[in-house]
Amino acid sequence: MWRSLTVAMLTLLLVNATLARAQEAPAGQKSLAEQLVDAFNGIYGPHPDARANHAKGVILEGTFTPNASASSVSRAAHLQKQKNPVAVTVRFSNGSGLPTVPDTDAMPRGMAVKFALPDGTKTDIVSLSFNGFPVATAEEFRNFLLALGASGPPAAHPTEIEKFLSGHPAAKAFVTAPKPVPVSYGTLAYFGINTFKFTNADGVVTFGRYQILPAVGQKFLTTDQASKMGPDYLVEEIARRVRRSPVTFRLMLQMAGKGDKIDDPSIAWPATRKKVALGTIAITKATTESHTADKLLFLPGALLPGIEPADPMIAVRSAAYPISFARRVKPQ
Repeated sequence: MWRSLTVAMLTLLLVNATLARAQEAPAGQKSLAEQLVDAFNGIYGPHPDARANHAKGVILEGTFTPNASASSVSRAAHLQKQKNPVAVTVRFSNGSGLPTVPDTDAMPRGMAVKFALPDGTKTDIVSLSFNGFPVATAEEFRNFLLALGASGPPAAHPTEIEKFLSGHPAAKAFVTAPKPVPVSYGTLAYFGINTFKFTNADGVVTFGRYQILPAVGQKFLTTDQASKMGPDYLVEEIARRVRRSPVTFRLMLQMAGKGDKIDDPSIAWPATRKKVALGTIAITKATTESHTADKLLFLPGALLPGIEPADPMIAVRSAAYPISFARRVKPQ
């Protein structure tokens, strides 16, 4: 199965090893990245060929056309004027480690985008349909997941997750916030979890977070409408939608303002912060890739010159994804 990996994917794994080394644990102890994957498996169980989280998804293809304003923010190659649009691979997913979770369940959704430059280099964005994150650090996220895993039906009250939420208001807000069921993966807004440092050709630095906004606006189902949908309706709907016409999103960068924390993803920045239009993602083709057993790897730390991590959590996330990837392509 390893032979199915592309050279580009192997290159990303090698590049990511640098990030992984930053998360190495003392001899005999698991790294924080591995603890995160174990914690997800503790909640959902390991499933052959499936991701530890966002296990159910759908793969599509399209293009990215940068705006003229993008190069003012970063010298990254995909944000410069192009002779032709940049090819992208997009994965929409459900926020669960269960490969058969019904699309009608209320949960955050994911949108991952892989940009493929003509010279063979690639860069990724991994985003969530919720503006904010339950906790500030990767260590706290591990503790959040462990508390969830220890709070099944047999657990006595207060459960571990109840105790955790009582001391973490951002996590409680994340868990209890309404998450309406969308009409389509193409009618949701998606938000980058972490902050990145962007540097343009003149050396000017901007700190910002991605926002991926649907051209048609956000649209949701009523409770009654959702009750009549099948368990795979989102996967089926996006394939029909893209056959009719391209599904487009505006890639935006929300810029940090004075006093905004760049290393705490649990705090969403005010909506009044300045935004820069980076370009348009146009999804034009559905694929036959399995929505539960695809072999794509998206890394939030797979970056091009001109974009750097500004939040320590990025390194841990980028170290965790290859661990999950290795387990699903070569189960233990």
